[in-house]
Amino acid sequence: MSNTLVTGSAGFIGSVLVKQLREAGHAVIEIDQPQGDISLQETLHPYLDKKIDHIFHLAGKTFVPESWQHPYGFYQVNVLGTVNILELCRKTGARLTYVSSYLYGEPDYLPVDENHPLKSYNPYSNTKMMAESACRFYSDNFQVPSVILRPFNAYGPGQPDKFLIGEIISKVMDSTVDTVEVMDLQPKRDYVYVDDLVRALVRSMDAKQGVYNIGSGYSKSVEEIILLVMKSAGIRKDYRSKGVSRPNEIYDLFADIRKAETGLGWKPEVSFEEGIIRCIREYSFNR
Repeated sequence: MSNTLVTGSAGFIGSVLVKQLREAGHAVIEIDQPQGDISLQETLHPYLDKKIDHIFHLAGKTFVPESWQHPYGFYQVNVLGTVNILELCRKTGARLTYVSSYLYGEPDYLPVDENHPLKSYNPYSNTKMMAESACRFYSDNFQVPSVILRPFNAYGPGQPDKFLIGEIISKVMDSTVDTVEVMDLQPKRDYVYVDDLVRALVRSMDAKQGVYNIGSGYSKSVEEIILLVMKSAGIRKDYRSKGVSRPNEIYDLFADIRKAETGLGWKPEVSFEEGIIRCIREYSFNR
């Protein structure tokens, strides 16, 4: 069993990871707000003399629209914070799993594999690209072993309603909402259930260094999600698009996950339909 450290441990993904690690017998150190800001080196000083075998670095700013409004904070936390974690790895000898995402932009081909050109198309994705570069530099020059996972769109119970699936479920389930309105019905994305993503994170502890896509291998449109949520909830409502496209919108993207299947011994187990049912069940339980 390993001594692990998880940044972003109280977040949507981190809280599930911590639970699974402890259930598997691993010792877990948690770092999350308001414990400290990982962009400040002094936040990590208390951990320099601890025995740490593996660090899962999940902490960071993630909401893409906010990155357009407040880019500086994203660079500060997502880039400098990652360098600080790499320094902790260098000084303690810990191995790193870094969670990246949103790096492929408008795809040149589908499905997207790990060799696809990287494209920075919003401040958030740019910070992830820079953080990945730092991971590779520390691996090559400071012998810090690292595995980079690139999850596509993670979802599941407990995800904030500001993310698409939570937003749709809340609008469908809210009896005061007559019509489900979204910005755009067309964009299609690859969705991976949080428990499946966390299984991949745990598998990364023993994986060969490298980059791995984590997704379902297929995409669903916003309209398809609305229809599935209504079907699963037994509710029928009108729905419509506001006709508003986000800056640099991408209209279809899904992952080639063959490398994760061979390199991590991983594949998704929860179907999209089952995942949506679990989200609806959790929403109803909490209301």
